[in-house]
Amino acid sequence: MIHALRQVVRDAASTAVAVAVVAALLFAVTGVWPPMVAVESGSMEPHMERGDLVVVSEPARFGADGVAAGVRPVHGAPADSRTLGARGDVIVFSSPALPGTPIIHRAHFYVEDGENWYGEANPAYLPSGVDSCAELTDCPAPYAGFITKGDANDRYDQVNGNSPIVAPDRIRSEARVAIPLLGHIRLALTGA
Repeated sequence: MIHALRQVVRDAASTAVAVAVVAALLFAVTGVWPPMVAVESGSMEPHMERGDLVVVSEPARFGADGVAAGVRPVHGAPADSRTLGARGDVIVFSSPALPGTPIIHRAHFYVEDGENWYGEANPAYLPSGVDSCAELTDCPAPYAGFITKGDANDRYDQVNGNSPIVAPDRIRSEARVAIPLLGHIRLALTGA
């Protein structure tokens, strides 16, 4: 009986140590905690689906030159550059519009403080009938930051109420790799 109990404790301890070592290695490589996030919605389909587990890192961790915070938006990314299926980096950021829930969307372009970004926007991602900066929220830009969009969404986040312009200090991490289905475990545990 005591031998069996010792074996259970030994197995549990070795499992805990292995998990801690993997977690420490992931943190050392990615530079962020947590080093993985679960996708909670379908806004990034088809490149990331609900329930995918995404490995993230601090922006510019792997030497990419970006316009700000190491991020390369769709506008300005090399034509052959792909992050999770399309041009432009995918960033994880906080939004005052959705407190407590980080958003994982693609950076489309960077705007400077006071910039009229209507001319840089893709008209397909703006509400129909919008003809000028004056008709857009946060245009001209109240501060420098990124205009973002979920790959499956029809409009930029900044025109549909998901998020104001994403200032570089609101970027938590950058998506690197999506692992299908593994995020369902985390979503089930957190009730998301």
